[in-house]
Amino acid sequence: MSATLTSPLDEAALGPGVRVASRTIDRFARAHDASHYLLVPDAVLVPQDAASVARVFDAVRAAGRTLTFRSGGTSLSGQGVTGDVMVDTRSAFRGISVSADGSSVAAQPGATVRQVNTRLARFGRKLGPDPASEIACTIGGVVADNSSGMACGIVENSYRTIESMLLVLPSGTTLDTAAPDALAQLRDREPEIAQGLQHLCDRLRGDPALSAEVARQFSMKNTMGYGINSLLDFDDPVRILEHLVIGSEGTLAFVAEARFRTIPIQPAISTGLLVFDTLSDAMAALPGLTALGLATIELMDAASLRVAQGLSTVPDAIAGIDVQGHAALLVEVHAADADALAEGKAATLAHVASLPLTTPARMTEDPAERGELWTVRKGLYTAVAGARPSGTTALLEDIAVPVERLLGVCEGLTALFEKHHYEGCVIFGHAKDGNVHFLVNERFDDPEALRRYEAFTEDLVELVLAQGGTLKAEHGTGRIMAPFVRRQYGDVLTDMMWEIKGLVDPDGILNPGVVLSDDASSYLADLKLVPTVEGEVDRCVECGYCEPTCPSKDVTLTPRQRIVLRRDMTAALHRGEVEVAAEIARDYDYDAVQTCAVDGMCGVACPVDINTGDLVRRLRAEEAGRLEQGVWNVAAKGWGAITRGGGLALNVAQALPAPLVTGATKVARAVLGADTVPLYDARLPGGGTRAPQAQSPVDAQAVLFGSCIGTMFGPEPRSLSERSETKGGEGSREAVRLLLERAGISYSVPPDAGGLCCGTPWKSKGQLDGYTTMTERVLPALWRASHEGALPVVCDAASCTEGLHVMLAKAVAERPEYAALRIEDATTFLAREALPKLTVRERIGSVAVHPTCSTTQLGANDALRALAAAVADEVYVPEGWGCCAFAGDRGMLHPELTASATAVEAAEVAAAAVDHGGFDAYVSANRTCELGMSRATGQPYRHVVEVLEELTRL
Repeated sequence: MSATLTSPLDEAALGPGVRVASRTIDRFARAHDASHYLLVPDAVLVPQDAASVARVFDAVRAAGRTLTFRSGGTSLSGQGVTGDVMVDTRSAFRGISVSADGSSVAAQPGATVRQVNTRLARFGRKLGPDPASEIACTIGGVVADNSSGMACGIVENSYRTIESMLLVLPSGTTLDTAAPDALAQLRDREPEIAQGLQHLCDRLRGDPALSAEVARQFSMKNTMGYGINSLLDFDDPVRILEHLVIGSEGTLAFVAEARFRTIPIQPAISTGLLVFDTLSDAMAALPGLTALGLATIELMDAASLRVAQGLSTVPDAIAGIDVQGHAALLVEVHAADADALAEGKAATLAHVASLPLTTPARMTEDPAERGELWTVRKGLYTAVAGARPSGTTALLEDIAVPVERLLGVCEGLTALFEKHHYEGCVIFGHAKDGNVHFLVNERFDDPEALRRYEAFTEDLVELVLAQGGTLKAEHGTGRIMAPFVRRQYGDVLTDMMWEIKGLVDPDGILNPGVVLSDDASSYLADLKLVPTVEGEVDRCVECGYCEPTCPSKDVTLTPRQRIVLRRDMTAALHRGEVEVAAEIARDYDYDAVQTCAVDGMCGVACPVDINTGDLVRRLRAEEAGRLEQGVWNVAAKGWGAITRGGGLALNVAQALPAPLVTGATKVARAVLGADTVPLYDARLPGGGTRAPQAQSPVDAQAVLFGSCIGTMFGPEPRSLSERSETKGGEGSREAVRLLLERAGISYSVPPDAGGLCCGTPWKSKGQLDGYTTMTERVLPALWRASHEGALPVVCDAASCTEGLHVMLAKAVAERPEYAALRIEDATTFLAREALPKLTVRERIGSVAVHPTCSTTQLGANDALRALAAAVADEVYVPEGWGCCAFAGDRGMLHPELTASATAVEAAEVAAAAVDHGGFDAYVSANRTCELGMSRATGQPYRHVVEVLEELTRL
């Protein structure tokens, strides 16, 4: 918990460029990261630029306070938590600028590694650092921790690939290390830093023994303490400072922008799994394999292989092993082209032919097979952490030793697990770097368990240092290993590190207790307690992988925050802090429940398979009263009439002055609630058309399930400035029907098609009775219409297709025969079955495509692009696309949610339209998503099948 702090910040001195998030829910939501430490910040500041960060430094110093930076929050060692002032650097600092040839990139600290690599992909380049958490970890964190990963080692990490940085020093000085006069600026504005660093450099270089020790320590992956190898590697104090900041975990300066030298992507890849009878055999093979220059050599011990055998996607090479003391090495050859790959693969197979393998070596270039192998490697953390007992915390630790000593350390770790009675532990990692990870589960609410953890840590330190290793290889020193820096480096080198801290941050305002600590027991303070709450919450490891994809992340909360706040409320009640729990609960309904798009993208990113939307749907169900449940249940029985009525209402509204209708809905929202009454605006279309009549031809090849969205909302006009122009398209339902006929594909339509629905309106609102009623209507109808699964069911709206998948998966438990039903989105069915039989009469120049969360989860994005490519010479997919958060009616209930979710993509589309001279069409695959994107961009988004239908007319 946060300490009692009496010196208030002067908020006026912060200026307009700093937002203060002061609600209790804001402070607790940002308190959690992926580590096993928990401190609740006393204040959360959100600066907008480097100048406002400098003002934050001044205000914090004047108040005698300290601050900690928080970006992606994926850190595992406690470097991103504080009980004082937290500075959020993720929300505003997201800029990415790529050089003309892609050879370098400038990125701000809030941009994720994946976002940067997506921008670089078109140039065939990427960042050197390759952390496994690239989906969520940010540039700020990668630089602060000197993160590495599977392949980059110590050759292509931030330390080796940084070109320059824009720094804000604790004094408020802003220094661009790329400036030609950067050294002169440093000497003029920060003479103590310039002179002090030069003095430390001279002292270290003047001691050959100390210099040799520093060189040895940093010849392997090493993120313990400060990177004092910079005192040997560089002569210029600016370069020394720049490289000391790398890996300093926010204790020396703020990195407002980092510029990297990028590296070429090696597109030709072959992957193989080498299984050995013993760990000793695997380690004996390691030096020879390393000498081959393999891109990756990933170790999995016997416990890892046993865990892997429990995965649903386990390859035969692992499934068939009677695991005793086995070990495996996952190896990869990367090359620039097929010829180079064939040469590297042949050399690898020739070398391993003489190794004592359990099964013959085999390497593959097949993406599916390679994906299975990497799913095993990456699924270890998921399997162990996700299955941990409720109330425990998963600790993922990493160490590094010289490669030749890795066997002894792995054997020593296994012995420590047994000695301290840790069960289910696995050892895996980057064997070619001598860097392994291990995972243990611990609970910190038990004094005996805490003593066990302390004793285990002491034994671990002894084991690793005795083997000449480092206690942290790539996760950062953090709080967990700060007290052991002196044990690893000795007094002289550790004192040099303290001098560096004193030179750059003389007032000690930046992240105290991280990287360096003279308190031997500080790593045992502020440990995270994980109360048992509920199934969706208890599995969460708080890694934050879900956050970048969340459409509400910039307006209210992220999935991680929705979950941890449930924990915080429970923990507060356990402590008797009823007022704290009440303050969080007061804002939780809007922030967590009503503004969640329940789009499921968080579940796609989550390493332990949590769809936070399931939690939100359950909470909505609990909040729904019996009357509301009854109304929605009645609606399920007469859905056809309700959708037709909704469409008629939109037609009437469109005929009236828009301000009049908008004003009426505002009044109704004020009386009945913003979560009940949608807000009308002039950008909404008129109503749609009736569903097609039932038909069942004997030669039917598919069942057409037209979404009820087509009845509710009419098609998008070609021009949003001309709402009266209704000839912009037939609507996706009618377009699919016409394309099927044009391709000669006969189809059937179920009886009462207009009254059938995928159930999403009920499920997303937590209306479980109505959802059950609709399920009992829809699935039997599709079962009969498809001739008991003989015909595929084709749906014209991607979200409805996904909804049917969810409905079917839930029903199969009680009706196993329904497993034969095949539900397919129109994009995939038409791309495969109809497109080869269609003739595009007129191609257009360019089309902008908005993939949806549903097409992503259905694996239909390739089909969406294929249909777009069939009608346009150029297909543009924004790199920053994401869920539009229209989410059925959520975009009408809470327009601010959709506005926030689409802001980045809308800006990117607008800029691209200028570059392209405008796009000839804007397409997606779901009517409500099209409404959201039309609202965001001011451009008419239509279903891709509508455009395809128009351009294939005879």
